[in-house]
Amino acid sequence: MISIEIWSDILCPFCYIGKHRFQKALTAFPHRDQVQVTWRSFELDPSAAQDYGISIHELLARKYGRTVEWARENNANLEAQALELGLTLHMDRIIPTNSFHAHRLLHLGKSLGLADQVYEKLFAAYFTEGRQIGKIESLIAIAEEAGLDREQARTVLESTDFTEAVRQDEDEAQLFGLTGVPAFVINRKYLVSGAQPPETFTQALQKIWDAPA
Repeated sequence: MISIEIWSDILCPFCYIGKHRFQKALTAFPHRDQVQVTWRSFELDPSAAQDYGISIHELLARKYGRTVEWARENNANLEAQALELGLTLHMDRIIPTNSFHAHRLLHLGKSLGLADQVYEKLFAAYFTEGRQIGKIESLIAIAEEAGLDREQARTVLESTDFTEAVRQDEDEAQLFGLTGVPAFVINRKYLVSGAQPPETFTQALQKIWDAPA
């Protein structure tokens, strides 16, 4: 059995792209039924505001001290990379926000065996549909679309449930020395960092499968 823990943030476009590149490799891996995938939380900016009132282009330009045009060009490149995987990103629609409550929702989904579905809906909501995933009402609707019970999601999101689970994931990320995402930790020993091509994941999976016990 191969164990893969994936640290990522819903607000990270490379995490969305990396998720699909990894899944493409996993689908083609002949021993995929012997691979256990666990999603872990990582906030790129825990201090992020719920509402900024500016575009993602302006926010990135401000963060890196570059021009808005530079940010637009970088985001256009991300859209092109995603399109190669069949993903449609609309970076102009993004509403910059804080991902903490979305991570709590992810943990609810994980507790019900629906982590992948919840993550996929959150990514699409943020990068494609331009929804405000920092707000509880938006997350409740997303939860229902992912197959969760609406009222259960509301109860969790209006409480502090799964706060400790998010913090524990982030503490473990520090123990592994993770400073960026996506990060794929295999069998708690090997790290594949970043949104690597599917071939890289395939090679890593095969190498570990073939390694002596």
